[in-house]
Amino acid sequence: MKPCNQHDGRRGFLKKSASIAALYFTPAMLVKTFAMDAIVPLPIAKEKLAITINGKLMNLEIDARTTLLNLLREDLSYTGTKKGCEMGQCGACTIHINGKRTKSCIQLALSNQNNKITTIEGLSDGLSLHPMQAAFLKNDAFQCGYCTSGQIMSAVACVREGNAKSRKSIQTYMDTNICRCGAYQNIVDAIEEVAKTGAKI
Repeated sequence: MKPCNQHDGRRGFLKKSASIAALYFTPAMLVKTFAMDAIVPLPIAKEKLAITINGKLMNLEIDARTTLLNLLREDLSYTGTKKGCEMGQCGACTIHINGKRTKSCIQLALSNQNNKITTIEGLSDGLSLHPMQAAFLKNDAFQCGYCTSGQIMSAVACVREGNAKSRKSIQTYMDTNICRCGAYQNIVDAIEEVAKTGAKI
């Protein structure tokens, strides 16, 4: 039987530790493992989606993980709908789904099978501005303009749903749309003006 040597045991432990350390500090591109070699990326499954956007029926095949916001902006080039917080907090991505205002960043595109979507591009009639768009221009209801499309989409819904009966009710309805420039009073002025005219929106 070979006698136990504490020095050999300690020496072996140090050698192993040095080897592990050397491997750890080796650039990742030089390290090959059997586990990494076994990983094969799988193709992303596509799902069918029938959706109407601004009056146009579309039959699409999309990644099941795609948000409605990314479908509109990245895939279909409806860039009037803005990407802000992507957490449903700022309102920059507000659109209408079947006539109801919705934040598109927290909606999966596939959850809107056969739904009717309206974006800011779908409000105007050709070269004629929507009454709310015209009112925003008249009342200087924006500064940088980044939040404006979402503000207008919410403003239209505010009037349609009967929430523009007073400045206070308008402010309450619109408090989910953030304007970093602080154009809130002018926004309320624009909505109030459209509501008072009784324009069909």
